[in-house]
Amino acid sequence: MAHTNTVATSGSGAPAAGGQGDNSFDYMFKLLIIGNSSVGKTSFLFRYCDDSFTSAFVSTVGIDFKVKQVVKGDKKVKLQIWDTAGQERYRTITTAYYRGAMGFILMYDITNEESFNSVQDWCTQIKTYSWENAQVVLVGNKCDMEMERVVSTERGRQLADQLGLEFFETSAKTSQNVKNVFDKLVEIICNKMAESLDKNPNQNPEKGIKVDQPASQKASGQQCNC
Repeated sequence: MAHTNTVATSGSGAPAAGGQGDNSFDYMFKLLIIGNSSVGKTSFLFRYCDDSFTSAFVSTVGIDFKVKQVVKGDKKVKLQIWDTAGQERYRTITTAYYRGAMGFILMYDITNEESFNSVQDWCTQIKTYSWENAQVVLVGNKCDMEMERVVSTERGRQLADQLGLEFFETSAKTSQNVKNVFDKLVEIICNKMAESLDKNPNQNPEKGIKVDQPASQKASGQQCNC
């Protein structure tokens, strides 16, 4: 898939409105799905954007994305959702795309203890490479595989509470909670955006910059809700 789309953001990390003459959306949010390899990130993305699922495993090489438009209140929000490779050898590539991301879906596999134990490391990467207003939702995927479960719902919820994150268990196969995850992430991003505008009423989110290469962006902070 050719990566020709651009992301509009303000200097403070707030999403910019659609460009002049572009009435197709009011805001664009750049979202990333991150986590260990094989936790189901690609299947999760395809379920949300295309309502499709395949059990065949295809490892993501580097990074890819899909676009979906949603409505929040009276605003049209375009979601640019990036699917990142979980393998260590792609880490330098994928972390470059953290800059400018408004939200992260941090995913582990409830049947894979190692993926759960890696959540803290992924949170550290978010803190290091994203800007301070990035919002994060913790997701325990593959909850349809109850017989193979090794990470209890309670452990997932406790970790989310410890990190100050929203928490969902999902299944890309059955679609359980997939839409709810994105709805919640968009909601908390919008709430954070409104809070920021309340504190800085002179801020104009429509004055944005277009970003073709995420590595060229300058992170405005080193914190997130992790």
